[in-house]
Amino acid sequence: MAKKILITGITGFVGSHLADYILENFHDVEVHGLIRWRSPLDNIKHILNKATLHHGDLQDLPSLISVLKEVKPSRIFHLAAQSYVVTSFSAPINTLTTNVIGTANILEAVRLLKLNPHIMICSSAEVYGNRNGDTSPITEETPLNPMSPYGVSKVAEDLLGYQYFLSHGMRIVRTRMFTHTGPRRGSVFAESSFAKQIAEYEVGDRKYISVGNLKSIRTICDVRDAVKAYWLTDRCENGHAYNIGGTETLTMGEVLEKLMILAGKNIPYKVIPKLIRPSDVTFQIPDTTKFKDATGWQPWILVSKTLNDLLNYHRKHT
Repeated sequence: MAKKILITGITGFVGSHLADYILENFHDVEVHGLIRWRSPLDNIKHILNKATLHHGDLQDLPSLISVLKEVKPSRIFHLAAQSYVVTSFSAPINTLTTNVIGTANILEAVRLLKLNPHIMICSSAEVYGNRNGDTSPITEETPLNPMSPYGVSKVAEDLLGYQYFLSHGMRIVRTRMFTHTGPRRGSVFAESSFAKQIAEYEVGDRKYISVGNLKSIRTICDVRDAVKAYWLTDRCENGHAYNIGGTETLTMGEVLEKLMILAGKNIPYKVIPKLIRPSDVTFQIPDTTKFKDATGWQPWILVSKTLNDLLNYHRKHT
């Protein structure tokens, strides 16, 4: 019998790439996705005949119980979230409700139905926040210090996973993914915004690129490497948190520069104050030793390819 995989957020950036990876590489599984009635299907239109979609809402426990009762998944990848840091400052209640209550509802549905799937909870590097000038790589033991409502919601989501592991023996792994990007990345994220604006500049739709803080430092991972990492989380120890991230570290200014080089153009840009977060995380470099030791995973895709593919994605959709 085929194993059943349930992906919450399957229509999103990472969820759609994870579905692609599973369908392309594993033929003994069924891919199921949780979607809301208004979820855009653009990212998964090429796999609509290969994945089974189920309507439900993270904030509606009965709908989740209904979906899980029908699917009875052997693995759950919980990726659905309000994932925009900047948006979380203007919509903190929605962010907390979606991410915290939504996660609690997923876990409660599993508990009430007495299911025993392996669950990956997608936390975030944003849980670590700023570290008062400490520039050493971030380990899983680094104190949590969220700097945004989004970061706070991910701390709660992360620790809910830990609590359900402790209290109910659920097979839960928490992943703290650092910056990841690639085709389909939402244009509210800096590197994708840059790429989209360059594509618009190329066709004459804009005169300059709007940017925020270009001094922030990030270690970048390609989304296609990231989803391979997620698939391997069943090799990790239940209850534990794991950092996942790339190996190439850049300032956002260097990301912009690389994109301009790929475009072959030196495009003017302006710093727009509203694009700078009220409290910003300026330094994120992960220590991923724990995850690599547990799974053998390594990122392979170079940032240059990631950014080129991202730029071409926006060219295609501009």
